[in-house]
This record gives sequence, structure tokens and C-alpha cells, in this order.
Amino acid sequence: MGFLRVRTPHDLTKHNCVNLRLPTSGALYAWEFAKDGREFSVRVEGQLTMSNIDPAINAALDGVGLSYAPKDLVRQHLESGRLQEVLADWAPTFQGYHLYYPSRRHPSPAFAAFVEAFRYRQR
Repeated sequence: MGFLRVRTPHDLTKHNCVNLRLPTSGALYAWEFAKDGREFSVRVEGQLTMSNIDPAINAALDGVGLSYAPKDLVRQHLESGRLQEVLADWAPTFQGYHLYYPSRRHPSPAFAAFVEAFRYRQR
């Protein structure tokens, strides 16, 4: 059997995909996509379900199946050619991190240090 191209999220039904179980709810993560201003998610199927992104990436590296991962985590593997990006034009854009916290007049020293470190990293 030859390599099957993945051109749309619908094509994922023809592939073995590595699922990721969410630690908070135990549910399977639905892969997120966006195109032409429309956002949607797709539930995929496969032989493996991981509870952490690192083993899911390793499964893709080992050729077990397709994995959904943030580009920053797999950039070195893409650049080396060990992994190939599919559905790049369907990838949602990440707007960045947001921090919500109560507007107390005097935050704890630990929390203030965290906010300052986060601001410093963003510069």
C-alpha cells in the first residue's frame, strides 16, 4: 500500500492517528483546524492513545501514525526531515498566552515573581 496524501482533515479517517487523552477530563483531544475564518475540530482514530504530548511525538517519529503537536515542539524534527508537516494550511494560529488573575492590591511575592518572569520572557 502506498503513501496516502493528507489534503483535508477528512483524509485523517484513512490514517492511523495518535490520540491524546486530556488530563483534566479524561476525554480524547479533538484536533483543531481553521481555514477561511472557520474553526472546527476533528475526532481522530488510531491504535494509540497517549496521556502526554512527548510520547505522541515519539510515536510519529517511530512511524506509528500521525500526531497533532504544536509546531514549536517539533520544529527540530521538521527541519531535520524526520517529520513532515501535513495540513499546514489548515493549522490554527496561536494568539499567545493569556494570564487572568484577581485584581488584588497586594499579590503574593511568588505570584508577583511569576508575572514579572512571564513579562520578561515576552520581551
